[in-house]
Amino acid sequence: MSQRFAVHPTHPQPRLVRQAVAALRAGGVIVYPTDSCYALGCALDAFDAAGRIRAIRGIDERHHLTLVCRDLAQAGRYARLDNWQFRLVRQGVPGAFTFLLPATRDVPRRVRHPRRSTIGLRVPAHPVAAAIVAELGEPILSSSLVLEGESAPLNEGDAIVAAVGRRIDAFVDAGPCAGVASTIVDLATPPGVVVRVGRGDPASLGLA
Repeated sequence: MSQRFAVHPTHPQPRLVRQAVAALRAGGVIVYPTDSCYALGCALDAFDAAGRIRAIRGIDERHHLTLVCRDLAQAGRYARLDNWQFRLVRQGVPGAFTFLLPATRDVPRRVRHPRRSTIGLRVPAHPVAAAIVAELGEPILSSSLVLEGESAPLNEGDAIVAAVGRRIDAFVDAGPCAGVASTIVDLATPPGVVVRVGRGDPASLGLA
């Protein structure tokens, strides 16, 4: 790992945010905080970095990656949302929900689900994640920092460094997160289904 940034969790230092974004723009992989758990992230056009994220997590192309977006307007460029999907997503952003949606042509084929042509979509409610996405100007291609064989995400700074420090380019350390992965809602077909219950409460979306 080349860099570890100690970032304030609610008022991230702009200089450190810019350094984290520089690592993304250089094609690197970073670990950064969200309102659910720490995540691995790279730029959408970083071809090799997406493969590195899959290797770190021990997942293949059938596991959805997620586009972490600044807001719903940005998300609409990368996912097709009919009215019923938009209503549900609007209720869950920003927040600890990941929505699986049909990808648009702006999402490279190599990061879509190979059979369903879907992508994960998320707008987190975390000041650091929001600052990084805003500075980058485009979504971060991401996956929760849950290692192969583990059920819970890594959440403590030194443990993250020990586990993945040599396989990433920067660690944006904002202290412990909630430590629970996001709730995943599959909205590819109506009426939508909860496929993983995490930090987001499905009842807030009107889903069981």
